[in-house]
Amino acid sequence: MADAPRHPPGPTILVVDDTLESLSFLTAALEGAGMTVVVASDGTAALQSLALFVPDLVIMDAMMPVMDGFETTQRIKADPRLPHVPVIFMTGLTETEHVVRGLAAGGVDYIHKPVIVEELLARIRVHLDNARITKGSQAALDQSGRSLLALDRNGAISWSTPQAMAILVRHFGDAGLPDAFIATLVQLCGSGDHRTVRQAISGGDLEFTLLGQGGSDPWLFRIAELLDGAEQRVLAARHGLTDREAEVLLWISRGKANRQISEILGISPRTVNKHLEQIFEKMGIENRASAAVAAVRTLTN
Repeated sequence: MADAPRHPPGPTILVVDDTLESLSFLTAALEGAGMTVVVASDGTAALQSLALFVPDLVIMDAMMPVMDGFETTQRIKADPRLPHVPVIFMTGLTETEHVVRGLAAGGVDYIHKPVIVEELLARIRVHLDNARITKGSQAALDQSGRSLLALDRNGAISWSTPQAMAILVRHFGDAGLPDAFIATLVQLCGSGDHRTVRQAISGGDLEFTLLGQGGSDPWLFRIAELLDGAEQRVLAARHGLTDREAEVLLWISRGKANRQISEILGISPRTVNKHLEQIFEKMGIENRASAAVAAVRTLTN
């Protein structure tokens, strides 16, 4: 007898509410729509759950004892693993100030109690689709070698590509970027002067390059791991380059001009040009753009 066809698992929804009746009602409604539901009775329990798994969406009660939904959402959005997870607020409050507060905390939508199931499901599907598109776009950037991170004006992470997040977690764990360095990044956003800063890590540095504003509010950074000689060795081995040629190619892949490369490596711009000629010949390419793309692909793989 043939096995029954398997349907893909539905999205996982974290429901945070201190009322047992609400939790039971929402669980039945969401599971009836093919979704997997995880419940938390307060903000602290929600954060403990999020330390163990990342849901596709969170439904957050605004008014709860000890830690309300606004503070809980702010902590969720400050977690480097979670800024892409949409949060829908749910409350009986109707004042505009509460709606504004919920959106300012990082929520993407707001529904009122008593909840109308059809409306809730429709909103969930819209935000899941939007989150899926955003995640796909960020993954595409990742595949092209783009490690990008967006910070809001307070220094909180708005979103990042998976590769950038993996870099942060690898070097800083759940603690995230040091507060002092976040302050440096915020200052960089407002200064418009130096567009690149570095943070020391074990075995090298992380380079943050300010690219500009990535939307109406976030500031967009490109992150590069500058590990002591590791990337040069990879490029040299893959493309048959000398150590110096691999260094030049690495800096080309990071968007540096010939003049900047000469200053970094302590060689003349003419010597940089000579190295470039050798790089083009050995790699069978004709220009800097092609060299940069090939280097990024090599380092990404």
